[in-house]
Amino acid sequence: MLRIIDARTGEPVEAAPARRGLTRVEARATGPGLTALRVLLVADLLVRALELGGTPVWAVLSGGPEEAELRAAAAALGVRPFEDSRDVGTGLGEAQVLHVVAEGATGPAPEGVRIGVATADGTSPDLVLPALDPADPADPAVLRLALLREPRRAPLHLDAALLDRAEDTLRRWRRTVAVWARQPSRPIPADIRALLREAWEDDLDVPGILRVLERVEAAGPELPEGARFETYAYADRLLGLELTRDLGSPA
Repeated sequence: MLRIIDARTGEPVEAAPARRGLTRVEARATGPGLTALRVLLVADLLVRALELGGTPVWAVLSGGPEEAELRAAAAALGVRPFEDSRDVGTGLGEAQVLHVVAEGATGPAPEGVRIGVATADGTSPDLVLPALDPADPADPAVLRLALLREPRRAPLHLDAALLDRAEDTLRRWRRTVAVWARQPSRPIPADIRALLREAWEDDLDVPGILRVLERVEAAGPELPEGARFETYAYADRLLGLELTRDLGSPA
């Protein structure tokens, strides 16, 4: 069961107290900027985690005057589309509202559970919403992985070194997953599956998930390649990094 820290109280709460009840996730972001992108990404992770647990979710965006630009940035970053209306959830029996907000944001505080996201900045203006430029050949999943490297409640300084590390990791993982996929499928070991679920159900500990994947990558021959492939494909349902994108590509 997903438990997440409520920024109002500092205490963990159940993200979906009524498991089959509709949960509304509202991303409250203003931008453009890396902090706004980070808020959108955390909202996307929250939606994915809830859906993996069987909870129906209604995701909406409060983006102010820059909402159209934020929606475009979210799409480029692989964030699932936000709905247009905030009123439908009540009619469908909405059980919980989760507000994803930037820490220190101004304006009236929303009622309900608040999920705080620390600030993110970069040393270059080129690092702010680079995925919005359709002529830019850069893979937006690199930026997504770079933003996932630190816990959401820790400030993030995004620089060229962090992006380079994310790009190297993503390229290596996609290439390796494509190789693993050529072997017979094997079930994910129970202990590894438990570690993944434990991480993402503990306040969306995405860095913890990444550490599990690094452990699987470095495991010895006792872990079949087919099981490694299934582990990465399973984790990517939350991460959204397109880790299986290169399946079928030449070696």
